[in-house]
Amino acid sequence: RERVRAMFYHAYEHYLESAFPYDELRPLTCDGQDTWGSFSLTLIDALDTLLILGNVSEFQRVVNVLQEGVDFDIDVNASVFETNIRVVGGLLSAHLLSKKAGIEVEAGWPCSGPLLRMAEEAARKLLPAFQTPTGMPYGTVNLLHGVNRGETPVTCTAGIGTFIVEFATLSHLTGDPVFEDVARKALKALWKNRSDIGLVGNHIDVITAKWVAQDAGIGAGVDSYFEYLVKGAILLQDKELMSMFLEYNKAIKNYTKFDDWYLWVQMYKGTVSMPVFQSLEAYWPGLQSLIGDVDNAMRTFLNYYTVWKQFGGLPEFYNIPQGYTVDKREGYPLRPELIESAMYLYRATRDPTLLELGRDAVESIEKISKVDCGFATIKDLRDHRLDNRMESFFLAETVKYLYLLFDPDNFIHNDGSVFDVVTTPYGECVLNAGGYVFNTEAHPIDPAALHCCRKRKEEQWEVEDLIREFYSLKKTKKFTLKRASDHGEGASPKDPEDAPSEESGEKRNSKKNSHSLLSCPSQSFNSKLAVLGQVFLDNT
Repeated sequence: RERVRAMFYHAYEHYLESAFPYDELRPLTCDGQDTWGSFSLTLIDALDTLLILGNVSEFQRVVNVLQEGVDFDIDVNASVFETNIRVVGGLLSAHLLSKKAGIEVEAGWPCSGPLLRMAEEAARKLLPAFQTPTGMPYGTVNLLHGVNRGETPVTCTAGIGTFIVEFATLSHLTGDPVFEDVARKALKALWKNRSDIGLVGNHIDVITAKWVAQDAGIGAGVDSYFEYLVKGAILLQDKELMSMFLEYNKAIKNYTKFDDWYLWVQMYKGTVSMPVFQSLEAYWPGLQSLIGDVDNAMRTFLNYYTVWKQFGGLPEFYNIPQGYTVDKREGYPLRPELIESAMYLYRATRDPTLLELGRDAVESIEKISKVDCGFATIKDLRDHRLDNRMESFFLAETVKYLYLLFDPDNFIHNDGSVFDVVTTPYGECVLNAGGYVFNTEAHPIDPAALHCCRKRKEEQWEVEDLIREFYSLKKTKKFTLKRASDHGEGASPKDPEDAPSEESGEKRNSKKNSHSLLSCPSQSFNSKLAVLGQVFLDNT
């Protein structure tokens, strides 16, 4: 564990020294580059890892830096998928952990806060991508202008089905359903377009819903779609999402599974198209453990671990029949997936083999990849040539999962025996009790937070019940509020039915409101009390 901590700081400090404010560190030349936008991405991605390592002061410092320095109003073409999982996911996670990190949160937290507003702003920049006939999003969006003219309509399956965790969290926290709605519509569009044998392909045209790449498997281009069906089901307690995954799982076992390996097959016929294992597939045993299929998960994990032992890392592609790397796919960019599965399986089984994988990973990465300015992508596992890049997921995921594998008492592993009770405008809610759901960039989301900000009538605080009583209104009735100045100070609002007609000659306020009492724009609880007249009597 302490070696993993040292790995983190070796990489993190060199990013700050040599690469910030660029997205990523170039460890061989000790400088930086923008890769996925221009968001100081490594800083956002590493933020919750700092807290998991216990560094509260640096977490607080970075939150201030991000609030001052990150701007999403930029003329940049950004990946919708990557911006969601790294930026929106990273900001949401940090927002939900900020009280734990000792930050003085504003009134109304976790239903409001600067990091939540940043996450919402970033997510809104992605919404234009979802405006397609199918509801499946484009892969790229310009953060200033929306979808570019001539943008390719071909998107990978994962790039369509990997939004429900972040977007549903946003909707629950902000009260704006648009995020969860577009994420669900995209998920269901993929489900609707699966083949007769129950498989999805790799790339689809989001305008016509025609499959462009018809390879079906569990790896690159598809992976996190399956992951988010399971994690979305857990986060939202959604039986429909889980039943969708379980149907896919049957088809995957029937057509792609051979001797605890998973191959690529043609999505309509089920015939093998690539007998290849991809390093990105190594998340699958961890996902199986989440649905309780631990025995199958361990068998597949041990297959993948033999590949790791053969090369000291997982090559991007591994030819299963030949038992060797695939040409031009021999690299290992310090991906987390096998370590992620080890972390989940260790929580489920306590099998010491999983700790051995963790130790092997630390040894390999330190021996092959460590350079003076950080850790470099391994270009070729056969001769250990390096590439001048350190992806932000190294600090977001690889180091985090390694640390959590070796830190059984971390707050992330909380079993519910300790928790915080937080008072919100909508009542009390429990936070930090554990059960965190990691997004696909390893940003932990506290599922309990989704129950803190529900704006349903029965869940609203008693003060608002008093207000309702004060106005003597039925919940379902529409009403019109006149400004107090029109009626004298203590005037009561009138029902629309009671309002005088235009013909009666009584002068009416042109700026009347006709929405229900509590559907006004969300305000922090303090301002609801402090400026009651403005909130309920004014259209701002």
